[in-house]
Amino acid sequence: MTSSTPPSATRRRLLLGTGALALTSVLDIRKTALAQTASDAYPVRPITFIVPWPAGSVSDNTMRVLAKAAGDALGQPLVVENRPGASGMLGLKQMISAPPDGYTIGQVPLSVTRFSQLGTIKIDALKDIDYIARAAGLAFGIVVRSDSPYRDLKSLMEYARANPGKLTYGSPGVGNQTHIGMEVLLQDEKIDMVHVPYKGGNEAIQALMGGHVDLVADSSTWAPLVLDGRLRLLSTWGETRLKRFPDTPTLQELGYKLVMSAPGGVGAPAGLPSVIQERLRTAFRTATLSPQFQAALDQYDMTVMYQDAPEYRAYIEDSYRNETNVIAQLNLREILK
Repeated sequence: MTSSTPPSATRRRLLLGTGALALTSVLDIRKTALAQTASDAYPVRPITFIVPWPAGSVSDNTMRVLAKAAGDALGQPLVVENRPGASGMLGLKQMISAPPDGYTIGQVPLSVTRFSQLGTIKIDALKDIDYIARAAGLAFGIVVRSDSPYRDLKSLMEYARANPGKLTYGSPGVGNQTHIGMEVLLQDEKIDMVHVPYKGGNEAIQALMGGHVDLVADSSTWAPLVLDGRLRLLSTWGETRLKRFPDTPTLQELGYKLVMSAPGGVGAPAGLPSVIQERLRTAFRTATLSPQFQAALDQYDMTVMYQDAPEYRAYIEDSYRNETNVIAQLNLREILK
């Protein structure tokens, strides 16, 4: 004996199924509409801006000015949160872990193109970040105490070459731009120095002042102490001499091949709605080119190196390829074990 489903029951099931599909479609449309409305209204509350460096550092001081100018352009404040550690990667990791809604953004250190390949932190520099704007390049230099016997870089390098492993240099951290720059320089010159990493430039400079290291390679955290005579600036790493230190030669002038400015910028978690991304791009274009930001950079001998999102991403991709070569050249995977 076979049983059959009454036609009325079949019709009821079809109607219920059709109704459920229709309700799902309505809910999806409503959800999309609400998301679009939220994007169109952006920003409606303060935005968290993560600086992955200690408070009072060069990057912190300049990024605060940039964040203020961008907040003025957006009509909502950007609230700076310092999340230092792992050469800038801890704060960056926190930033990319936030929802891509435009309410958590932050500074992107160029060294992400290195650390993301080394596996020291789980960040994909090419996939996890929406790049908003490149902002400015740092002014790097090598400093010693004013009572140091080294009056110039030549005498320091000559002593180091004749005494392998005797001199120590401090930097803001393992794998940091200045650490890598020094290692490239030393390798090219076949010189052996001992690297002593610190948690940021201020700590490295304090160690130098306390006699714990012989020299420091860092961004211009050293500038006030050079100006007041407590430190001696032996060289800078840019293409041209710094305005405030016109008597200090660049590495290039001294015959070395290293040129470095490590421009950083602003990014957000990948997946930003296009409307929000456009508003952030416009705001940071205004902020980066503002007289307030330029004045802040002048205090640290930095230069505006603005790029909009497409050019900034292309720059990151090119840097990523270059870092692949540097990692192999310096055997960084072994150094960072």
